[in-house]
Amino acid sequence: MSLTAQLNVIDTRHSATGDSFHASSRPKPEVAARHLTKAQQQAVEFAQRQVLYARKAQQARALQHARLLKLQKHEDEDFEATLSVASTEHKNARSDDGSTISFRRTLGRVLRMLRQKDHKTLREVSEKAGVSLGYLSEVERGQKEASSELLGSISAALGMRLSQTLRLVADEIEKKEDQNQNHEIAAAA
Repeated sequence: MSLTAQLNVIDTRHSATGDSFHASSRPKPEVAARHLTKAQQQAVEFAQRQVLYARKAQQARALQHARLLKLQKHEDEDFEATLSVASTEHKNARSDDGSTISFRRTLGRVLRMLRQKDHKTLREVSEKAGVSLGYLSEVERGQKEASSELLGSISAALGMRLSQTLRLVADEIEKKEDQNQNHEIAAAA
């Protein structure tokens, strides 16, 4: 029987007998706890521990939820940044004179083309390749260099062999070189 229930029983007995028993004359919980049997004291202690465990579990769930929200917010910000930078790069690409060839940018364009051709999202490819979404986005935009291991993982996630991906990049670079050479010949003539 709980401490509150015991106090209510005492209060009921006194009111039934006509004794005046006021709340001020009730024993304090600490004093009443001394009159509990050992099993009752253990039950009270067990209940107190359960309350503490429940509070800790609730705090842990709240912390985990906050972390998930923060992670989702960062992924959303990365995606928005990707859209913004892609738009800026597209505008800059139109004004570029085309004289310099960047392996990093060409690789990024090829990877993006392969991903879009396969109708996959950045998130799907990043999860399958084991690469962070933000990093994959930066590789596609030509802002980060991809190691050979990372490039192999991304290629596999796109259903390609590394050699196939590199051949596509080499072909794109060759086209760009040919265009640059034709522009130089036309300018010299």
